[in-house]
Amino acid sequence: MVFSGTNSRYLAEKICNSLGCELGNMNIMHFADGEFAVSYEESIRGAHVFLVQSTFPNSDNLMELLLMIDAAKRASAKSIVAVIPYFGWARQDRKDKPRVSIGAKLVADLLSVAGIDRLITMDLHADQIQGFFDVPVDHLYASGVFLPYIESLQLEDLVIATPDVGGSKRASTYSKYLGVPLVLCNKTRLKANEVATMQIIGDVKNKNVILIDDMVDTAGTITKAADIMKEAGAISVRAIASHCVMSGPASERVQNSGLEEMVFTDSIPYTNRCSKVKQLTIADMFAETIRRVMNNESISSQYII
Repeated sequence: MVFSGTNSRYLAEKICNSLGCELGNMNIMHFADGEFAVSYEESIRGAHVFLVQSTFPNSDNLMELLLMIDAAKRASAKSIVAVIPYFGWARQDRKDKPRVSIGAKLVADLLSVAGIDRLITMDLHADQIQGFFDVPVDHLYASGVFLPYIESLQLEDLVIATPDVGGSKRASTYSKYLGVPLVLCNKTRLKANEVATMQIIGDVKNKNVILIDDMVDTAGTITKAADIMKEAGAISVRAIASHCVMSGPASERVQNSGLEEMVFTDSIPYTNRCSKVKQLTIADMFAETIRRVMNNESISSQYII
């Protein structure tokens, strides 16, 4: 049985269409002070329950998921699987300076204590977050939808690039699969969400560049990288990122940048209007993973890279 939180319903409905099942009936009642309560409107006793909810800002999405898990556990569900296409708080995966929280570990503990038996997620900001859980984690990759799209563009003189050195491993797998060169951008930050300087490592002159990243928040890094590459002689610059956070001035920055297009998955809903933004659905990939989990089949065999 598949259920969904409020803001991920659009994706859950697509997943259910792909699975050929109905989306479960659930009620979320809101109180005047902002508190809310979750209830299942049908019996889930002895059922394998899949709860679809990305934990993007604001924190109500995470709280809603925790209440859904708790309600399912108390309603005697046989197993509870959290399907979290975008796992929020993942940028806080270590102590990078004194006296800070490790938010990703805290969220992992909250989900585990609430009662999940398995997690299905996609393109974690840091792969090691899987180790924060004591339950099985199925970590999917958006390359399953991005690589066919890149190949469909049929670009000549293609170069894969990464807007920062931290994403070099991800970009490297794309460049090896496609058999094209890899270009890196080295950036420095003065503070979060603000890029100070950036240099290109590699040749982009007379090349069609595709920037690869896991998420775009304020779009400062990716648009700066695109503009620098256009100045360095790139024919065209496109960007591909798994998660469409796109907060604050991001849409305006993308629209005014040198990017030809900005391609995301639909792990997070995007409501702003930006002619350069395109979303590819991951519903079929998640539906197939849910089907394989139910049938105890291999999940790794559906990975492209």
